Amino acid sequence: MSAEAIERFDCFGGACGVYVEGDSEAEHAAGAAARSRETLLDWHRRFTRFSASSELSRLNADPRERVPVSPLMARLAAATRRAARISGGLVDATLLQEVLDAGYHDALPPALPLRLALALAPPRRPAGQARRAAGERLRVNEDRLEVSRPPGVLLDSGGLAKGLFADELGATLGGHRSFAVDCCGDLVLGGREGIERSVEVESPFDGTILHSFARAAGGVATSGIGRRSWLGSDGRPAHHLIDPGTGRPAFTGIVQSTALAPSALLAEIHAKAALLSGPAAAPAWLRWGGVLVFDDGSHRVIEPPATAIGEGVPAAERALHAGAEAVLER
Repeated sequence: MSAEAIERFDCFGGACGVYVEGDSEAEHAAGAAARSRETLLDWHRRFTRFSASSELSRLNADPRERVPVSPLMARLAAATRRAARISGGLVDATLLQEVLDAGYHDALPPALPLRLALALAPPRRPAGQARRAAGERLRVNEDRLEVSRPPGVLLDSGGLAKGLFADELGATLGGHRSFAVDCCGDLVLGGREGIERSVEVESPFDGTILHSFARAAGGVATSGIGRRSWLGSDGRPAHHLIDPGTGRPAFTGIVQSTALAPSALLAEIHAKAALLSGPAAAPAWLRWGGVLVFDDGSHRVIEPPATAIGEGVPAAERALHAGAEAVLER
């Protein structure tokens, strides 16, 4: 048995990794891992909001209502629209201006310790829905490769892009014995032999392992404020997870949510929706299992159901999952 090919590298503002075991009919494991690394680095350059020349920045700056885009940008815009619909407007990747207003510009402000951020935070409340989520007002023609949106609507690649990119790469690696793609915590696993891997969930307070899931296939994503909190210009704690109802950083009583799902993109949507929903409503978003971490450091594990992880997926989510599994267009 050949050794697993591993590529670890910085990308998307964090740590990424590609793990491939066993050659496929089309590609050696080492070549597949190296190709995946170069693909992710290329997508980072194309979809970062921190470069005016990226495709994302050019789309946001384009004054036209209808803008021609690449196939992958069309899929990201479609995922943005579907995520808003699935979550009832909670997961809205068009809140870039609100993220900027909170203080996250070209680089993260100096980090604020999590416990201090929570001590200074306003009273906890579930996030609310905007009157109409901007993400739902996107129109995407994936045949003509065109995105339509109202003036002033800005896309933020953020977590949805990482989940989508993990799934896109995963769709190219299924012929290998086993693989895992980790895009800064948005993870997809698979492979022809169904080999289980250990997926560990860390505490945002001290880094200890709270729980470990054994998974052979599917997606995992974690959303939280533990590593991205800062003091805003108004003297209040801030982070990148915005309450669509107020346009301000959300403090809901949950500081981290990990979700399992059929794909990394679905896991990202469900993890974010769970955190924004607050403690009472969050477990309903973890239908395939996950872990919630609360303000006081306690946590709750929701074990995966006995049924197959893809069963009982509503139609809108099946469409999103199918899109995430599409063959990579190069």
